Amino acid sequence: MGFRVINGVAYPVGNFQLPKGTSTEKTNDNKASFKDILKNEISKQEEYTLSKHAANRLKEINFTEDDMKEIGKGFKIAENKGSKNSVMLYKDVALIASIENKTVITAVDRERTKENIFTNIDSVVIL
Repeated sequence: MGFRVINGVAYPVGNFQLPKGTSTEKTNDNKASFKDILKNEISKQEEYTLSKHAANRLKEINFTEDDMKEIGKGFKIAENKGSKNSVMLYKDVALIASIENKTVITAVDRERTKENIFTNIDSVVIL
């Protein structure tokens, strides 16, 4: 017959019960609950992030919230097609994005795209 040790007390495997007053939930206020962590991870999957470089470039270009929503649509389109790394063309800007990581790596406006080469790209999304 086997035993399990819970809080220093041995219990037979067939009669496994927690002692009265013992809770399996953490009561530490400093730690997030599983429910909160799960909600955060799900929301991360629905959104995309901007690299620091891309955020700086998009500030220079004056992107609005509506523009950011359109980029989010581009991520969904590319993801549905199985893309991994993509160039998204939106207005006069080329956005280099990692679809797998849901991250905009950089943004390049029309003047800066001349004589540039984008490598390791498997798709182009025209928005």
